Amino acid sequence: MKVRNIYLNYFGLILLSIIVLNLSACNTFTRLSEVGKGPKNTEIINPTKRPNYRPISMPMPGIKKVNHNANSLWRPGARAFFRDQRASEVGDILTISLNISDKATLANKTTRARNDNEDSDLTNLFGLEAELAKKLPQGIAAATTTSLGTVHNTEGSGNIDRSETLEVKLAGIVTQILPNGNLVIFARQELKVNFEMKEVMVTGVVRPEDIDSSNTIGHDKIAEMRVAYGGRGTLSDLQQPRVGTQIIDIIFPF
Repeated sequence: MKVRNIYLNYFGLILLSIIVLNLSACNTFTRLSEVGKGPKNTEIINPTKRPNYRPISMPMPGIKKVNHNANSLWRPGARAFFRDQRASEVGDILTISLNISDKATLANKTTRARNDNEDSDLTNLFGLEAELAKKLPQGIAAATTTSLGTVHNTEGSGNIDRSETLEVKLAGIVTQILPNGNLVIFARQELKVNFEMKEVMVTGVVRPEDIDSSNTIGHDKIAEMRVAYGGRGTLSDLQQPRVGTQIIDIIFPF
């Protein structure tokens, strides 16, 4: 039995090691290749060819027929008399301005008190109540057969104080034109400082009319906006637990 337990423990250790290696092998090899060099910039690729790219589908109004005016200097659908330099076609570039300043303060407090008492008497039970008293003279009394009581007290409080500020400008590209004319945009920016890589990614849907004359769109005019801001490199690795610790925190229930 002792030998069997040793084999089971040895097998479990090997299995855990294999899982950890499979989960961290890719990141380990990447980090080893960056020793003395730091993170590498990713290659510029077509945004629509990204593994997680999915075309956006939203409720659309009916298609409107455009009437062409012969011998007219005004082009149907034009937003200016002269040529419009703002982004309007797939592949066009525009500037995205992020100036996000969020602050939230929440305070909750809950107090609950409850006191329950219940008594039941056994005065008549087919004439057997006297027999019960004879059988259990010290354990039962017909007048006070059962007596239940519960007391509950709950008190909880919570406080949230959050403040976030993000201010950055980056260039994006139009990846899709929806049937109603709205533009799907995608922007990604990487900044490498020493051994730390900072990355900003923005995606969303904008109206061509909201793009100003400088070909810039504000974050408050981007629908379904998704912003990802983070970093990777030496400092980020030091600020997060190792893979083994993260796995233990996930699978251990206590």
